[in-house]
Amino acid sequence: MAESRSRPTLSGWRFRALLLIVLLSAAGYLVFSIWGGWQEVVAAIARVGIIGIAIALSLSLVNYGVRFVRWQKFLALLGHRVHAPESLRIYIAGFGLTILPGKAGETIRSVFLKHHGVPYPQSLAAFFSEQLSNLISMLLLTSIGLWVYPPAKPLALILAVLILAGLVILQQTRWLQRLKTIAHDKLPARPTHFVTSAVEIVLHSGRCFSLPMLLYGIALGLIAWGAEGMAFYYIMHVLGSNISLQTALFIYSFSMLVGALSFLPGGLGGTEATMVALLMLNSIGQPEAVAATVLIRLATLWFAVGLGIIALTLPERIKQADYS
Repeated sequence: MAESRSRPTLSGWRFRALLLIVLLSAAGYLVFSIWGGWQEVVAAIARVGIIGIAIALSLSLVNYGVRFVRWQKFLALLGHRVHAPESLRIYIAGFGLTILPGKAGETIRSVFLKHHGVPYPQSLAAFFSEQLSNLISMLLLTSIGLWVYPPAKPLALILAVLILAGLVILQQTRWLQRLKTIAHDKLPARPTHFVTSAVEIVLHSGRCFSLPMLLYGIALGLIAWGAEGMAFYYIMHVLGSNISLQTALFIYSFSMLVGALSFLPGGLGGTEATMVALLMLNSIGQPEAVAATVLIRLATLWFAVGLGIIALTLPERIKQADYS
């Protein structure tokens, strides 16, 4: 028989600290908008209109929904079936902390999943698997338009090699187990704990990257990030730009890659600077490029952060049926 209880997931000084971080980040974004010309930003929002904004937000929801389906599949492969509504709340809650450096904030999901019987190494393995799948999908989307911006080819090639090497390492279970043994025999307690924990996460992640699941995860990633790329293309089209879909997908995905590799909170700064620069290289004026960039980031990053904060304030539901 299932038993449930509810309690706040985030309160007190933690929630106030989160709001402070969000406000400071929002203030930085306001400065960025003013730099590009707040009149142009307001005018861009007016031109896109309520219907256009609703379309962009809907495509962002497609991104979150498809990625959640993949997230649930990763948890299932690791032996855990968390009740879908609660798992969705936990997944979305991670977006509320996206603005912390290096995606570390999203690992708050592991704290919540622990209450549902998911050990930290396995929930972190699901997180690692999702991030790697995202990188692969965005790299593939970037490759669609690499000839639009040839200087991006070396970075894309280096990232592709690193991802391929990572996928190979994930499958070397015997070597990884051997590494754990060496660490246990040769290292002091603290380094041993760090190495063995890291190896455990990698070993669990390997289960999410068998060939069928690898293709499945990449396909879902292409749909998810392609949806936001379509939102970017739509916004540019409404604003009067004639850039092609290929170019729009490249600019969006490559900018997201740069932001992810910068390890800045939410890719703030790196993503925007890259997007504005690439738009200007495609004959878009600086004010219009900044306006379009602010608008798409409001519809993707900041929309996700807002949903995440709402999810963090919702009560947690724990059911015995979740435990595996």
